[in-house]
Amino acid sequence: MKLELRGITKRFGAFTANDNINLTIEEGEIHALLGENGAGKSTLMNVLYGLYQADEGEILLDDAVQHFSGPGDAMASGIGMVHQHFMLIPVFTVAENLMLGHEPANGAGVLDIDSARQKVRDLSAQFGFNIDPDALVEHLPVGAQQRVEIIKALSRDAKILVLDEPTAVLTPQETDELIVIMDQLRKAGTSIVFITHKLREVRKVADRITVIRRGKVVGTALPSESNEELAAKMVGRAVDLDVDKEAPKLGETTFVVSELTVFDEVGAKQVDDLSFEVREGEILVIAGVQGNGQTELTEAILGLHKKALGSISLDGNELIGQTVKKTLDAGLGFVPEDRTEDGIVGDFTIAENLVLDRADRAPFSNGIALNLREITAFAEKNVKDFDVRAPSIETAVGRLSGGNQQKVVLARELGRDLRMFIASQPTRGLDVGSIEFVHEQIVRVRDSGIPVIIVSTELDEVVQLADRIMVMYQGKSMGIVGPETSRDVLGQMMAGVEV
Repeated sequence: MKLELRGITKRFGAFTANDNINLTIEEGEIHALLGENGAGKSTLMNVLYGLYQADEGEILLDDAVQHFSGPGDAMASGIGMVHQHFMLIPVFTVAENLMLGHEPANGAGVLDIDSARQKVRDLSAQFGFNIDPDALVEHLPVGAQQRVEIIKALSRDAKILVLDEPTAVLTPQETDELIVIMDQLRKAGTSIVFITHKLREVRKVADRITVIRRGKVVGTALPSESNEELAAKMVGRAVDLDVDKEAPKLGETTFVVSELTVFDEVGAKQVDDLSFEVREGEILVIAGVQGNGQTELTEAILGLHKKALGSISLDGNELIGQTVKKTLDAGLGFVPEDRTEDGIVGDFTIAENLVLDRADRAPFSNGIALNLREITAFAEKNVKDFDVRAPSIETAVGRLSGGNQQKVVLARELGRDLRMFIASQPTRGLDVGSIEFVHEQIVRVRDSGIPVIIVSTELDEVVQLADRIMVMYQGKSMGIVGPETSRDVLGQMMAGVEV
């Protein structure tokens, strides 16, 4: 099935998200939409999927004009979409999720769960998905949940599959698995629209590339082009893909973790007798496959885990047993791995998010009333300094792109008097322009003499940012090594192999 978008324009008030976009997807090809966060890629696909109605333009399938009043019309026409944030019910099984909205019934009017189970088995066998139809979605790893979303789309006879930032929540291993799946789908005749900003993946899997910048198609590219050429087209300027940093100027050891053990809410050990330290002016990157205790470690430092044994000290002061507020007041800047859940309040404005934990004190408050003038001045300065792209500081943060949301979180956390900075997955889901900016800010903090901890599953980021690397596996440290350590060795450590 051939897809054509002609002159698609979509406005939100005075803001034009898509500006006269023309795009053609040929049958059986992987077509990448490459662009920064906020460029309009997802908006365009939401128009295609019937979630938004275009203000101008038309959609054609095999040269026939379509009129989609909602996702049901798009699905009925052979278009499927896997969103960046999955649309699954966690407490339902895979088969039950497959049935939602398309509940098959037998002759007696009873739901036919067996047919849904068989559909899952058939598609799993065809594409090697290895998905149990009776597994609860909440018990599946993220990569498997994504395969369930793909099965949902294929079970409804999708001829064109839209994947919106499909690798944003995947580990490197899961990303490689997805690339294999995409190639299998293409060989089976499915057309794929691949929305992304990750250059390695585009070059590895795409047949053709369309570059979108600030709501407009600015050109096309070939997978054979270099990362630097693709990045320049995407951002509109030359981008330095390497992290520029000098050798660290090390100071005192001011952050120390000693014999730390952390238990989850059901008593399972997530961090196991962990000890390490960080000096002023250095970046310690914690590497490892997600789910090996990194999240629990950083949350224990912040004070979110009450079942923590051992010691965590900053400037000689014990943090275990302290409230989150006291830990932040001690000078900890903290960027959580899930900015949407833990880093922002989506319905609050940019200005409100920038003073979330400081609105009760000077200069933003006198303890009774807010000082709106100071809050406004602080917000306007940070929006400018951190290049947050938004109509105004009164814009709800939930309406911003992922990259701009991350900039708001960074601006807030770097805007305090820092004694320690921790960022977990700081560039997850960000485009190359935003990644370059975030890396610059992290190095700037390190060069100011602050101890820094970064948690990352991206090996390129690990090696480029780190002064030292600690690899975690099943809650333990597999050792601390230098950034010159080979990827093979790091990969073995991440798999729990002693080296």
